[in-house]
Order: sequence, then C-alpha cells, then structure tokens
Amino acid sequence: MLVLGLTGGIGSGKSTVSALLEAKGAVIIDADRIVRELQQPGEPVFEAMVEAFGDGIVAADGTLDRQAVADLVFGDEEKLAELNGIVHPAVGVRMAEQLAGLADTEAVVILDVPLLVEGKGRYDTAGTIVVDVDPDLAVERLVEHRGFSEADARARMARQSSREDRLAMADVVIDNSGAVADLGPQVDELWARIQAGDFAAA
Repeated sequence: MLVLGLTGGIGSGKSTVSALLEAKGAVIIDADRIVRELQQPGEPVFEAMVEAFGDGIVAADGTLDRQAVADLVFGDEEKLAELNGIVHPAVGVRMAEQLAGLADTEAVVILDVPLLVEGKGRYDTAGTIVVDVDPDLAVERLVEHRGFSEADARARMARQSSREDRLAMADVVIDNSGAVADLGPQVDELWARIQAGDFAAA
C-alpha cells in the first residue's frame, strides 16, 4: 500500500485532482466525504453538534444546516475549536479504519484532506501533493461557481493554513492557475512517477 496526502486551500480544485487520480485507479479516502457521513442525522457526531450548538443548526428537513454552522463558527475561535474537537477525532478514527482495510493490498491510497498541513504528523504518508492556486483566483472561482460571497470565501480561507505553509510541505505541486484541462497532464505525470516507484510504499 502506498499512501499519499492530497491537500489544497478552499477553491483550489483539489476535488478535481482527486477525481482524476481516482480515475487512474487510486483509492480515495476523502475527509470531507467522511465528515458529511458522520454529520447525518442519528450519527453521534450530528447529535454532539446539536447538543453543543443548538437546534438552530438543524434544517427544516432534520438534516444539518451547513451554512448555519459556518455562520456560527467561522467568526468565533472558541466555537470553531469546539466543532473541531467533535468532528476531527471521529474523522480520524474512520480514516484509520479505511486504511486498515487496505493495509495488505498494493493500492495507491490518496488521503484527500483539506487540513493536512494543520494536522501535520497526524497522517503517515509517503508524500504530500498540494494543489496550488493564487488565493484571489480561488476566491473568484468560489464566488462565480459555488455561490459564495467574497466575505465568506475569504473568512474560510483565513481559517486554513497559508499558501506558503502548504507549499513548504509539498513533495508535488499541481498548478491550477489555468484551465481545468491543464490539470490532466500534471496528474498524468504524477501517476507516472507513482508507477515508477518514486514514492516509498508503507
């Protein structure tokens, strides 16, 4: 099993790179997907969040109102820390379970983790892939394609590690400053390196 970390700031195009790697045959362990699963009604994480932050974070249909959560925590250090304390340990357990299930295989496993830099040392990987884009361009894309307000996009970005910190941790940088089509050749090159054994498997 070969485990590589994949990260990038919000709006960087990390999910697109993740999908391209999955199409190559990589097994993706997606932290955001796990968070969404753990935050389904009835799950312990969901119940703990409602207990901590109140019924105001529950939508009319009984599911989690993600925007309400974001509005509540992104301007409040204590509430954000409380949320992370509920969510991150549970995500770590689920990721460890999924990795354990792949331990005896020859899979190329990609840990798709937005906060990989912040959790440095928490994940044992053979290398780190960073999807890089200028923050202003990322904000522009979030506003245009995902309906964010500029203020919300910048607030979320401010809560993540800096571009410089991510690049300092990178073993491979995927440049997403151009068109989506420009990502394919870079992923092709990365996959060729993986197949050639440039990264040491666990």
